[in-house]
This record gives sequence, structure tokens and C-alpha cells, in this order.
Amino acid sequence: MPTVILAPNLRRHVDVPPTRLEAASVKEALDRMFEAHPRLRTYVVDEQGALRKHLMVFVDGRRVGDRDRLSDPVGEASEVHVFQALTGG
Repeated sequence: MPTVILAPNLRRHVDVPPTRLEAASVKEALDRMFEAHPRLRTYVVDEQGALRKHLMVFVDGRRVGDRDRLSDPVGEASEVHVFQALTGG
């Protein structure tokens, strides 16, 4: 079962510990997280279900390629990290 891990800056808003769950894609993993923690949805995806522009998701250290449908696959032992993308200068 993949594990979803939120960065500390997101846990500051919705305190969700690293969670193991059944999923075959990033979308399935996040949807299961949203079922258990509904407030998390508004921080992570927009009204169409696409990843918000200020967030980045990595699966096993690789950035997801499908930010709109979140169809990137996850494996049994995958780690899905959700980070806030920081910008500035």
C-alpha cells in the first residue's frame, strides 16, 4: 500500500499524519485522503480536481507528470509526497 506524506507546511493547516492506503494512482491515493480528511481537498486540488498551481507531488522522488487528472501510477511500496511549491527571490 502506498504512503501519502504531506509536507509540514500543509500539515500546519490540516494535521494529517503519513497514511498508508490502497491506491493504484495518485488520484486514487489523494481521493482516499480527502475521504478521511475533507478539508485537505481545498488545499490540494482545484474545483476541477487538478493539482493546485502552488503544489508539487512526487511519487518515489519523481515529480508527477499529469497535474490535471493525477493519473500517474503508484506501487505497493510507493511514497507520495505533497509539497507546497515555493517561489520568490
